[in-house]
Amino acid sequence: MGTPDFAVPALESLHREFGVKAVVTNPDKPQGRGLKLTASAVKKAAMELDIPVMQPLSLKSADFFDELQSLEPDIICVIAFKILPKSIYGLASKGTFNVHGSLLPKYRGAAPIQWSIIHGEKETGVTTFLLNDTVDTGNILLQKRISIADNMTYGELYGAMMPLAADIAVETTSLLLSGNYSALAQDDNLSCPAPKIFREQCGINWGLSAEKATHFIHGVSPIPGAWTYFPTGTMKIFKSQISDKKIPQGTYCIDENRLYIGCADNSIEVLELQIEGKPRMGVQQFLHGYRGEKSGSVMQ
Repeated sequence: MGTPDFAVPALESLHREFGVKAVVTNPDKPQGRGLKLTASAVKKAAMELDIPVMQPLSLKSADFFDELQSLEPDIICVIAFKILPKSIYGLASKGTFNVHGSLLPKYRGAAPIQWSIIHGEKETGVTTFLLNDTVDTGNILLQKRISIADNMTYGELYGAMMPLAADIAVETTSLLLSGNYSALAQDDNLSCPAPKIFREQCGINWGLSAEKATHFIHGVSPIPGAWTYFPTGTMKIFKSQISDKKIPQGTYCIDENRLYIGCADNSIEVLELQIEGKPRMGVQQFLHGYRGEKSGSVMQ
């Protein structure tokens, strides 16, 4: 059960190792200017693998329950999907497990990879756990760790964790099939939330330190994307680095074909950006065509 591309390598690996009876994913959604119905990444992969696909409008529908029950599933693997009712996750005779993008109990919620970067973590990983009635709190089966490189963005870490998720899904399935395992209860005292992040929350607070501002920018890059105001329009910033250049907080400065923005202590140097109505570009390309003031405010 899953929807985005993050779940695709796991689906492919599980099918290759064990044979997947069916895939459950979100209904097709209208996308683009023409609002053409578009299948999820998981559905597209399942169709290429010739695996039957279910797309229930509601996980509580009787028809969906009956269809899933008729498959007599041994194991259900959940990656980046909806919250399952007990009636559904209880159908798997050997257990239903979730692959989560953090080292639980840290970063419970919909955006664990993003929040790990925002908070400046040096390490994260993937965790498999047995589902229960409270989101992301089930007993842990396995964990795999991965380092977070300096200036790594959410998109880069997301891509690096996809094969890790595939490996742990296969190992966890083997574990459940063997029946020879122990599951570790999570320590709720060590937990922290990782709620979904929306564009409205991504305006950059220039009252942060340069380090924290950079962590925030990278943590939401490329989506939803950190943004600020600029004389040419709203600017999204995808990559930056900490600079020791001293300029007033909330102001920008163009110096020697470089763009700096002042934070609470030092400044950041902008490396990749996007002005509304324009494509994403490197700062050199932007400054080559920029004819505005060399300094000013980025705050409304």
